[in-house]
Amino acid sequence: MLSLRKQPPLAADVLEEAAEWLMRLSENDLSASERAEWERWKTSSPERDRAWARAQLLQSKLGGLPPALAMSALDRPSHPERRAALGKLALLLAVMPVGWGSWKLAQSQQWTADYRTHVGERRELVLADGSRITLNTDTAIDVRFDSQQRLVHLREGEMLVQTAADTSRPFLVSTRQGRMQALGTRFTVRELSPLTHLAVLEGAVKVMLAENNQSTPLIVNAGQRMDFSAQTFGGVAATDRNVGAWTQGMLMADRMRLADFVAELARYRRGFVRCDPAIADLRISGAFPISDTQRTLNMLVQTYPVVVSGHLSGYWLTLSAA
Repeated sequence: MLSLRKQPPLAADVLEEAAEWLMRLSENDLSASERAEWERWKTSSPERDRAWARAQLLQSKLGGLPPALAMSALDRPSHPERRAALGKLALLLAVMPVGWGSWKLAQSQQWTADYRTHVGERRELVLADGSRITLNTDTAIDVRFDSQQRLVHLREGEMLVQTAADTSRPFLVSTRQGRMQALGTRFTVRELSPLTHLAVLEGAVKVMLAENNQSTPLIVNAGQRMDFSAQTFGGVAATDRNVGAWTQGMLMADRMRLADFVAELARYRRGFVRCDPAIADLRISGAFPISDTQRTLNMLVQTYPVVVSGHLSGYWLTLSAA
């Protein structure tokens, strides 16, 4: 028998049905006829049986439904909040069990961080020393300033850093992959486990690896970018001129593969956005707003031979050939 990990993805409508039944069973006692209907549903196909197995696994891990899904408003079937909650619950079922660990970690990263942004949100901060940080979507940081150093730890996500002068304390940015020291600098950092992506816009940044103390720190200068892991440095290349476009609310594409474009756009939208492999290599160009992802999708449909289909009240979108 195949494990859940090796089986093909479940259909969106089946996941939504499982989410509906899980919510109904959690809200109140069903009548005998309703329970009989539920039994018929979960045994009516192998896919539904698999979906219900995931629902049970999710419920056991959460110890019941999350509080946000147990609001009193959710007992009204047509209420917009219920539809949104069903979509979120179905998405959790979609990543069970293989994505549970990363989902749980992401929740922990977000809620215990000093500063954070939600999906689709950007935020500007002025730190105690006058340094400025802009947080991109779904980002979490900790700030630790003392008499010896100024340290910002990027837990996840992406940020733009503009450092203020302070000759007595170095300005450091850390990720799981290493530590960067600003040398009079403006730069972006993105956590892409197992890599960190660094792009230097002004000044220079010295990079030290987290798990390779024998390596000599590498200096990345203005106009250069680099990826690095905890053990090795990647190659240094020219910075993409659009690397900071997100701070202006734009996603810039210059003959970008549609699959790569969709992956970037998905960062700014709750739910799943999928690109059909048949059109993955379609080249996209233009300036697209990340603050209004629906408008961006409409622009794609109007300009390129693609269509967008939605499931789970818009939480699950697929781009395919027109």
